Amino acid sequence: APASAHGGPPKLSPVELRAAQIETLETPRLKYGLLARVLFKQMDLVYGRERTLVKFTMLEFIARVPYQAWERMGYFSLSRHRRRTALAKRVYERIVETREEQDNEQWHLLILQDIVQRDGMRQSFVLHRLAPWLVAFFYYHVSWLLFLVRPELSYRLNADFEDHAEHEYMSYVAEHPELEHVPAPATYAAEYGEYASVADLLRQIGHDERVHKLDSLVNMRAPRFQDVPDMSDAQDAAMTARR
Repeated sequence: APASAHGGPPKLSPVELRAAQIETLETPRLKYGLLARVLFKQMDLVYGRERTLVKFTMLEFIARVPYQAWERMGYFSLSRHRRRTALAKRVYERIVETREEQDNEQWHLLILQDIVQRDGMRQSFVLHRLAPWLVAFFYYHVSWLLFLVRPELSYRLNADFEDHAEHEYMSYVAEHPELEHVPAPATYAAEYGEYASVADLLRQIGHDERVHKLDSLVNMRAPRFQDVPDMSDAQDAAMTARR
């Protein structure tokens, strides 16, 4: 499998990436909540229903936001519980996990933006700079408020978003077989890993989104920092969320 200088979701081999794509395309999407459906509908209205790399840069710009909100809440909780050593340690471990996921989403954005610029795709100020910032601002505060009131709802909203992203990436690769023959740019290979084709690079990003989704579904069952999630519940949580 390709090597990576950073932590985060596992890096898969070409064979594993193809298997992951098939698994995603054969797996039903989660039953999305109202907030997620509204968000996806708005993105389709603004950027069109067609899957494009430019549209994916908008997804990744927004995808970092919940992790930023949770990190903020984590540090707030850490300051409150710093005298309770065992709890403080669990809180900090959750913060580290959140930061790693946030960093992973940031690499996705940088990689996609690099590809978009290399291909000379146009991005307007209003649609591709101002609008994403406004959506991210709204999404951040929704994620933060949900976590404050009912943290499991914040995790569920993120799981819906990541499940959507996972299916969109894998579907896009299926729709564009020519990407199997387009070499992946090496701009961020040292940080993210080397891939033979853009198809495999996008499959890896899609698989990353699956890992983030499963993490959020697990954390739904132990949403507060005082709780200790059972990571073996990930698949069970995913099955429940599809009902």
